[in-house]
Amino acid sequence: MKITPEFLNKYNKTGPRYTSYPPATSFTQDFKSENFVPALINSNSHQPENISIYIHIPFCPQLCYFCGCNTQKFESAAKVRRYIDCVLKEIDTVAQHIDKSRKVSQVHWGGGTPNSINFDYIQEIMEKIGSHFSYTQNPEIAIECSPAYLSVEDIDRLATIGFNRVSLGIQDFNDEVLNAINRRPSKLPIDQVIERFRLNHFKGINLDLVYGLPLQTLESFRQNIEKAIALSPDRIVTFSYAHVPWVNENQKKMDESTMAGPDLKLQMLLAGFELLTNSGYESIGMDHFAKPTDDLAIAKHNKKLHRNFQGYCTRETTGQVYAFGSSGISQLWGTYAQNKKNLFHYMEAIEETGLAIDRGYSLSKEEIVIREVIDEVMCNGIVDFTEIGKRVKCNADDVKIITGFDGNKLQPFIEDGLAEVINDNVHVNADGMFVVRNIAMLFDPNLVKSTSKFSKTV
Repeated sequence: MKITPEFLNKYNKTGPRYTSYPPATSFTQDFKSENFVPALINSNSHQPENISIYIHIPFCPQLCYFCGCNTQKFESAAKVRRYIDCVLKEIDTVAQHIDKSRKVSQVHWGGGTPNSINFDYIQEIMEKIGSHFSYTQNPEIAIECSPAYLSVEDIDRLATIGFNRVSLGIQDFNDEVLNAINRRPSKLPIDQVIERFRLNHFKGINLDLVYGLPLQTLESFRQNIEKAIALSPDRIVTFSYAHVPWVNENQKKMDESTMAGPDLKLQMLLAGFELLTNSGYESIGMDHFAKPTDDLAIAKHNKKLHRNFQGYCTRETTGQVYAFGSSGISQLWGTYAQNKKNLFHYMEAIEETGLAIDRGYSLSKEEIVIREVIDEVMCNGIVDFTEIGKRVKCNADDVKIITGFDGNKLQPFIEDGLAEVINDNVHVNADGMFVVRNIAMLFDPNLVKSTSKFSKTV
């Protein structure tokens, strides 16, 4: 079947993004720091044994109007120093509850703009992590960077500190579009930036692009994709811009009349998919693309792809996630815990107790089963009830009962050529991955009737 905007509109309903299960909208403020410590200790006896670390840097020299991340503009060097001290203290506090025989397989820095702070601070935090934990043989040490604040010396320094992966926030190559969203262009030509990372032996270079921004057209977005392909990064991500000015006040500063409507955004989605896949990139999940030699593409073919709040990863390298910094979300086997979003509230809590949990969620055994099923659908497009049963210590029939699986509900997707049942297992095909969130919803018996709080699924 050839996917068209008209066809996608049929499935473009509201629903959870399923970067976690239950979704973050289910987190409750009844969960506090006193609940987090037992969860930390309990995480030592669950899989995955590996540790993934997330470091959140909320500062930006200039706030982009479109961005929905937890960020704030630089105010003073003293505030940044105070924040870094809090992150260091939080790492000390959490580390005392983690089994030292466990190893770190992933470190991811996000923001904000992590590369806009003093690199001595970045090194301090990395050294703190190294003082508490050892690493696996080939860990992924990644950082999100704005090329507006990257010099050749910065790239060299990141390599010296130990980073081996980078995600460059391009968003758009057109300076007029960047100006409309209040974003600075790259300090250096992007091809020189990428070449410098390669000279420093970075094994993963990713470019982020966004469609649906002011002044973008179908043709200009195609040009963005073509430029990205010409740069030959390991991965390319095409994010759909979510216009929610009632949530993000800064978005009101952009001219809505110059933004693409839903139909044009679907055309952009399909144009990007066609250009990237025709150029040899593998489609990963919903919005990621990777070269066939990339770990994500290999994991996809081996049905070992995984996803957490940090993005797509592999089953081999993923770990339980321990997040540090304001708004960071830890993802343990049976628990989610999110830090306070407000910078000052976070720092005050850390300075007082060493922890700053604002809300969280403890999963039941049934919810853990549902989470595993939805994760497999979203990442690998398959539900092997027997295999999942082994992972969560129950049988295949129990998995079906717990998820409320009903083959009749899957029938419309089968009739549209998006999925099929083979040997009692559900398989989602390439076209079906365009609407995989809709299919995942079939395995979520706890999905509330009203989905108004969720975004569109396509």
